[in-house]
Amino acid sequence: MEGGVEGGSNVELRECWNRARGSPYIMRLALSAGIGGLLFGYDTGVISGALLYIREDFEEVDKKTWLQETIVSMSVAGAIVGAAFGGWMNDKFGRKKSILISDVLFFIGAIVMALAPSPWLLIVGRILVGLGVGMASMTAPLYISEASPHSIRGALVCVNGLLLTGGQFLSYLINLAFTKAPGTWRWMLGVAGIPAALQLVLMLSLPESPRWLYSRGKEEEARNILLRIYRRDEIEEEMRAMQESFKAEKEENLAKKLKDAFSNDVVRRGLYAGITVQVAQQFVGINTLMYYSPTIVQFAGIASNSTALALSLITSGLNAVGTILSMAFIDRYGRRRLMLISLVGIIVCLIVSSAIFFQAAKHAPAINHRDTLGFGANSTCHAYTNAPNFPSWNCMQCLRAKCAFCANSDNQYHPGACLSAEKSVRGECRADKRVWFSQGCPSKIGILAVAVLGLYILAYAPGMGTVPWVLNSEIYPLRYRGLGGGIAAVSNWCANLIVSESFLSMTESLGAAGTFLLFAGFSVIAIIAIYALVPETKGLQFEEVEKLLQEGFRPFPFNKKKKDIKKKVDDK
Repeated sequence: MEGGVEGGSNVELRECWNRARGSPYIMRLALSAGIGGLLFGYDTGVISGALLYIREDFEEVDKKTWLQETIVSMSVAGAIVGAAFGGWMNDKFGRKKSILISDVLFFIGAIVMALAPSPWLLIVGRILVGLGVGMASMTAPLYISEASPHSIRGALVCVNGLLLTGGQFLSYLINLAFTKAPGTWRWMLGVAGIPAALQLVLMLSLPESPRWLYSRGKEEEARNILLRIYRRDEIEEEMRAMQESFKAEKEENLAKKLKDAFSNDVVRRGLYAGITVQVAQQFVGINTLMYYSPTIVQFAGIASNSTALALSLITSGLNAVGTILSMAFIDRYGRRRLMLISLVGIIVCLIVSSAIFFQAAKHAPAINHRDTLGFGANSTCHAYTNAPNFPSWNCMQCLRAKCAFCANSDNQYHPGACLSAEKSVRGECRADKRVWFSQGCPSKIGILAVAVLGLYILAYAPGMGTVPWVLNSEIYPLRYRGLGGGIAAVSNWCANLIVSESFLSMTESLGAAGTFLLFAGFSVIAIIAIYALVPETKGLQFEEVEKLLQEGFRPFPFNKKKKDIKKKVDDK
């Protein structure tokens, strides 16, 4: 078996269904906690559509790329802090209370965003929402993992991933629903408070994690919860496994726990694997597509906001389909194999996307000098009129100069006007029944780029989309599970912040083609790192995972020495 250890039974999605049908309480726990994933997904998806209308309402935002990136990424910055404190809160106060606190923060943030009179207050709301998302992103999978029978743990944790992609899909539906409503983006962002309030109500009636209760000496409470989750013949085995985990446990402060964690071979190796998959999840470029999906569609030459949102809805739907595939395969084929296969598909799609965007830029429509001057001196792009080589300019050069392209009224693929990117000039262009391009240029192959990005999502979702969260919910010893999960989640959000805060700037300097090619390079590094550092945990009890890490993981060909030693021992 890949990963070097023969795990538990070959469990399929059908086993998960049978267990859940026999004990509906399991699904109630998973779905209620999984709303944390829905909040994560909704926040990720909703800003991509809302940003189109925020730019139209606030001219300051429309003109400043860094301000657009800040509005998007401040939620991520808040999530870094939320994930960092979430790890500590999980161990100190329990999984349930951590989820409740994340709901309150998310709800307040949603209200602040909906009422924001300026971009700066909108940023404050994004930070509050991020705090809630950061806590929920690592707490919800952990809660589900500890309240699940180990044979279907992977599939149930994938419920969180399914609701995450469902939240993204829902966000695009909401975006489309409010495109014509007064207030557009305010409704889009404010609606996010509803699922947070729903989870708050549902979680109040659910118990704490049985493993956390056991760690606090509440053995009878833990047993009573296990009776509702496990079959009766499995209870004693699970209680015995928890008892072994706590033999050496003692209360200690955070600083000592951190020191002990990094000096512990098992925890350190778990962190190598957990941090690797979380950082890789972001550096393959997924959240550029989630946060800026309609903008990327516009890069491909589709100018209409509503059309861009509709096409983004398709990619989000494919993300949900991919997550369902993950639920079907994760306990059959394993975590490690799914991620490696996923990365191969991601690399191919990113390289093809890069080639398509390169060709689209190369064949962008030319600039019609007479047409440009026909809008008047105050409306023309000054960088264009002052350029010594302006006759050779095309649409892409116009956009790189921070101007906009007003397409030809007869055929948008024919030469058009290069104009100043002002709100008033945009009105002039549209009044003449033309199409205004400020993010990308008209392209006949643009729809092909959107199709390949859809394939990218299908490659990403079953592996790199859900597996990193599943792996991080099961790879650390119980004593360090909150701490380890928190560190890995912070790593994820830090990588997320770097990518989301730099994406638009990268596309300005490298172009869309260069940016996607860069992500393909990061994905190659990711596949090497995951192959070398991440073991298989499929079907293993938490205690078996701990033993696996204690022995150390070495994939082929690095395990040759270990096999030679074993052979010599057998020969003797």
